Amino acid sequence: MLVQLDHVEKHYKGFSLDCSMNIQEGCVTGLIGANGAGKSTTFKAILGLVKPDSGKIRIFGKDCSSLDSSDKEKIGVVLSDSGFSGYLNIKQITAIMDGLYHNFNKEDFLKRCEGFSLPLDKKIKEFSTGMKAKLKVLLAMSYEANLLVLDEPTAGLDIIARDEILELLREYMVTDGRSILISSHISADLEGLCDDVYMIDHGKIVLHEDTDALLDSYGIIKADEQAWRRLDKKYILRVRNEHFGYSCLTNERSYYTENYPNLVVEKGSIDEVITMMVKGEEV
Repeated sequence: MLVQLDHVEKHYKGFSLDCSMNIQEGCVTGLIGANGAGKSTTFKAILGLVKPDSGKIRIFGKDCSSLDSSDKEKIGVVLSDSGFSGYLNIKQITAIMDGLYHNFNKEDFLKRCEGFSLPLDKKIKEFSTGMKAKLKVLLAMSYEANLLVLDEPTAGLDIIARDEILELLREYMVTDGRSILISSHISADLEGLCDDVYMIDHGKIVLHEDTDALLDSYGIIKADEQAWRRLDKKYILRVRNEHFGYSCLTNERSYYTENYPNLVVEKGSIDEVITMMVKGEEV
């Protein structure tokens, strides 16, 4: 287990985090949820940028407070509100990285920057949003980290640039012993990349599922009032009132397609699961 969070609590005025989750070695784990649900606070707690009020965080088998510099060099990070000064250029950043990280691969990093058409002498503040996003991911991957913690790494990218970033992450995972923890508002990115997904809402984990199981087994049932009354509700996770009757989230789509052939049972996407878990009610 690369990362373990055991009832990690952090309390602010108007918001409380109480999070437990595990990031397995060799897996890409997604953290999903609405804005303000607690994703960034969870990431910052893992990275030691905020101090939890209680609970335990273990990284590489150690308490996170006891990580030494060599341990921290095994973690690559992309956060939406952090990065190098906009007045630096890539050549200057390369010199800084070369002094900070023993395993920084200068030649490979510069080659990748050129492959992404990132100008080496241009100030970062003059980069487009997409160029800045690419640079952050390339930097996180440049020193052979065992763990990547990526908060919205594809935000602001067009579909081509997003695909390039996702391909880089898939390439990163080819090496044994690595893991990624990633958040994204773009569900298609997570569906095609993640092995498992956690969903956080109001600071608490409300769902953990293998991505394949979520896409294969979860579904949205559309039922009018009469069908709702007859419906076996033992596999209904959430229900929401609609103008036609009810939308129901289930984690046993095949059960309802087999036993209720006249019902509309749609395959659920990650976006639909998020919506139903947040806005739906428990049965």
